[in-house]
Amino acid sequence: MNVYDGRPAVETGRFEREIRTYDLLDKLGISYQRTDHEPADHMEACYRIDSILNVEICKNLFLCNRQKTAFYLLMMPGRKAFRTKELSAQIHSSRLCFAEPEYLLRYLDTEPGAVSVMGLMNDRGNDVRLLIDEDVLKNEFIGCHPCVSTSSLKLKTKDLTERFLPATGHPFQTVQLKGKEE
Repeated sequence: MNVYDGRPAVETGRFEREIRTYDLLDKLGISYQRTDHEPADHMEACYRIDSILNVEICKNLFLCNRQKTAFYLLMMPGRKAFRTKELSAQIHSSRLCFAEPEYLLRYLDTEPGAVSVMGLMNDRGNDVRLLIDEDVLKNEFIGCHPCVSTSSLKLKTKDLTERFLPATGHPFQTVQLKGKEE
């Protein structure tokens, strides 16, 4: 795998949602590095990409309450275990579960395995609440998918929190997950 600065030179054959991600990052003046790869739709595949981009790809979980009336995107370190009870208490929402793919497509315009904070650009109604584990915010860079699982990005955490998220109209809540490393 090679690492490139910015968007692909040839965009033929790429999904529109991926190109929209690059368009917004470029419009906001956010620099990023990119690598293209086989589908990385689970954390084990992302661990291999970590070393290529020299960044930890975030684990992104798309969650909802039992009634499917509240939706959450949780960004956490890839190697940290997720404990539902631990998060539920902090956000005052019991019975969290993984949201079905139809909601992921509806709100973030992406599919399982490609869940990413970049998808918030597609949540025009601000229906998804962003939760970021404090350990993610301690890193200078974050790694994520550009709404597809065949590319990964590395960008400054500060650019995400101070430029990208305000442009999408999504504030975030910092959470503290104690889950042991997997």
